[in-house]
Amino acid sequence: MGQPAQTIRAVANRSQPELVKGLGLFDSTMLVIGSMIGSGIFIVSADITHQVKSPGLLLVVWLAAGVMTLICALSYGELAAAMPHAGGQYVYLRESLGPIWGFLYGWTMLLVIQTATIAAVAIAFAKFTAVIVPWFSASVWIWKIGTLGPWRLWFGLLGPYNAGLNRQNLLAILSIAFLTWVNTRGLVFGKIVQNVFTVAKAVSLAALVILGFWFSTSAARAGNFTNFWRGSWLSLLHPYPPDSPNWMIPTLTLVGVAMVGSLFSMDAWNNITFTAAEVKNPARDLPLSLVLGTGTVITLYLLANVAYLRVLPLSGDPNGPTALARGIEYAADGRVATAFLDVIFRPAGAIVMAAAILVSTFGCNNGLILSGARIYYAMAKDSLFFQSAASINRYHAPGVALVVQGVWASLLCLSGSYGQLLDFLIFAVLIFYILTLLGLFLLRWKRPEMPRPYRALGYPALPALYIVMAIFIEIQLLRYKPQYTWPGLIIVLLGVPVYWLWKLLQRRTEV
Repeated sequence: MGQPAQTIRAVANRSQPELVKGLGLFDSTMLVIGSMIGSGIFIVSADITHQVKSPGLLLVVWLAAGVMTLICALSYGELAAAMPHAGGQYVYLRESLGPIWGFLYGWTMLLVIQTATIAAVAIAFAKFTAVIVPWFSASVWIWKIGTLGPWRLWFGLLGPYNAGLNRQNLLAILSIAFLTWVNTRGLVFGKIVQNVFTVAKAVSLAALVILGFWFSTSAARAGNFTNFWRGSWLSLLHPYPPDSPNWMIPTLTLVGVAMVGSLFSMDAWNNITFTAAEVKNPARDLPLSLVLGTGTVITLYLLANVAYLRVLPLSGDPNGPTALARGIEYAADGRVATAFLDVIFRPAGAIVMAAAILVSTFGCNNGLILSGARIYYAMAKDSLFFQSAASINRYHAPGVALVVQGVWASLLCLSGSYGQLLDFLIFAVLIFYILTLLGLFLLRWKRPEMPRPYRALGYPALPALYIVMAIFIEIQLLRYKPQYTWPGLIIVLLGVPVYWLWKLLQRRTEV
């Protein structure tokens, strides 16, 4: 009786739709680039400048984030080629450190990291749509739940959150729903959207760089390049925070705390690992796409900041009447790229930049939505998430996982909390990067027989350097930006009782 039953189950399993291998090297590289380039590069340089107040240190912050990102990508290439399974980083943590660590990663991705990023990128898409179509205004409420908070906790202030539905987050939710639907129609449909929008936004960012080198201004050249390394001596102490200083911190610490924005802008490169099961030649294409994709984006980001410095003065008057008068530090609403184009194209600059950011954010969210669902699909296959999320629809896409992700991201749009949730992300993200690279060392020791078509370049020195740099940043954030760190740490730790409760319920169900 046992043998026929096993045969029937095997046949049934073979008849179920599975993920298909449809991603080549170009597709994989476009997914890396497309997931990385969102709205951050067009905005966060204002906040970084406000902290470092030096053109040299502005570039150092971006360069340091780029070095960390590239080292991590080179290291992940080994794990991706050795374990080309759906879920990527979730699988690496599960295999190296144990199931609970994989669960904590998936839990944090679903609760905050992936979904809050999707929500924030969708809101950015809607916000810049309003520049072209003013009807999509955040001030016009369709249904306002109310204001939640603020709550004063030991690490700082949480809130207030203006919860409800306005025209802006309605468009954000509609964009999430549309891209979720696109990706439920199968990998081919999703990758076409990804490739088209990624090429468009990479070309747009390259055009911005060319414009900066072509249309430089005398005010920017004189102000930024005559004393380029001002304030960058290692022994120098800087007031922090800049507006109401409580500490005097050294230059290295200043660079570390200022890297929150640049690291966030360069994040999501690891999303290609979530789709590893759908890459045609993972042994070659996963490591190569990680290097090509991150290398391209890091280069574009550095050149974009050089372009900003050639057109806009580093600082200026916060109440200045023009973009040139306000400079990078005081660009209106932090929109450095819009100020940059305003100087070059005058009134049309805002419209041109809004159109570029629309393309960028739409393509970025497609990559985030396509990739993220594969984590929850992999967790469900391991019985660490709702079993229905392990199903594949007739288009060979994890339809249920995509819908769950889309619904939660949409609720975050309604909550009004997505902006502050993003503040919590980078601390949690770095925790899991550190753990994954520690897992790389453990797997080399525990499983030396594992096939490794690609071995991490610079191992063990480069992965160890990343771990040291990331721990340094985490310590500085704990000391000087507790409002960024404790909420992210709490969200991760909340997953521990959830994991044990889930396992308990699972055992009872089996009994």
